[in-house]
Amino acid sequence: MIAAVQTLRGRDFLDVADLSREELRQVLDLAHEIKAGRWRERPLESAHIAMLFQKPSHRTRVSFEVGIARLGGSTTTLSEQDVQLGVRESISDAARVLDRYVDGIVARLRSHQDLVELARSADKPVINGLTDRSHPCQALADLMTLEELGGDLTGQRLAYVGDGNNVVASLIEGCALTGLTLTVITPDGYGPPDSVLQRARKVGSGTADITVTTDISGLDDATAIYTDVWTSMGQEGEREVRRKAFMEYQVNQALMERAPSAVFMHCLPAHRGEEVTDEVIDGPRSVVFQQAGNRLYAQMALMAELLGAEA
Repeated sequence: MIAAVQTLRGRDFLDVADLSREELRQVLDLAHEIKAGRWRERPLESAHIAMLFQKPSHRTRVSFEVGIARLGGSTTTLSEQDVQLGVRESISDAARVLDRYVDGIVARLRSHQDLVELARSADKPVINGLTDRSHPCQALADLMTLEELGGDLTGQRLAYVGDGNNVVASLIEGCALTGLTLTVITPDGYGPPDSVLQRARKVGSGTADITVTTDISGLDDATAIYTDVWTSMGQEGEREVRRKAFMEYQVNQALMERAPSAVFMHCLPAHRGEEVTDEVIDGPRSVVFQQAGNRLYAQMALMAELLGAEA
C-alpha cells in the first residue's frame, strides 16, 4: 500500500509544475495502484467538495464526481449561473464563503488568473479542472497512460501536433518533470507561450528535452502522437482562420505512417474531420478512451494526496 505524501496535504494544484518530480511520481504511482485495485482506501470520508464550472464539462465533471464518491466524499456542483464569479460577487468573497462549507474546491474556469485569485483567497485546497492556461489533470492522465503503454517515460518520445493551447502547456510541464521527450509541432504563431517553456525548463533543472517547431517531420519516430481541437471554447470567431492555418497539421493516416509504432492520443472531445480523421481516432493505434478512463484514477490519486484525512 502506498501512503499519502504528507507534504502534499492541504496544497493547491493549479499547474503540473506545482509538484516536484518526487511528488508527481507519487501521484502517478498511486493512480496505478488504484486502477489495479490494490488501493481501496476512502481518505475523503465525510469530506465535501465544491465543484465550480464556468464551462461545459463531460469528462471532468463525471470523473471528479465518481472519484470523490469512491474516495468516500460528496460533492456540490455549481454552474456559472449559480455563483457568477466576479459578477454577482467577487471571487475572493465567493472563496471565503465556500471555505465555511466545504473541504476543497475543483474549479473549471475560463481565466487562469481568476483561478489564481480563487486559490489565493480560499484556505481550502483548490484543484484546477481546466483554465485557458492549463489542463493539469488531463496531463496526469496522459502521463499515466503513456506509462501503461510503454513503461519508463524517459525512453518515450511524444509528438504533439496542433494548437499550442492549455493542454500543451500542461504536457510541457509534465514532460519536463518526468524526462519524457516532447516535440510540439504547430503553425507559425500558434506555439505555446514562452512563459510556459521557461517555467518548464526551470522545473526540469535544465534537462527538459522539449522542442517547438513548425516542421511536421518533427514527429518522425515518435512513440505517441497527440492532438487537440484547433478551436477551443471561446475562440469560435477564429474558426475559419484556424482551419486554414492548421489543415496541413491534421492527424490522418498519412501523417501517422511517419511514425509507424506510435499510438494516437487526444484529450477529447474531438472535432472529427478537422484535427483528426475517423480512420485514426477509431483505428487500432488510438488510445483516446484509455486516456479518458485514466482521468478517474489520476484525479483520485491527486485528491487522496491533497485532500485525504490525516492517518
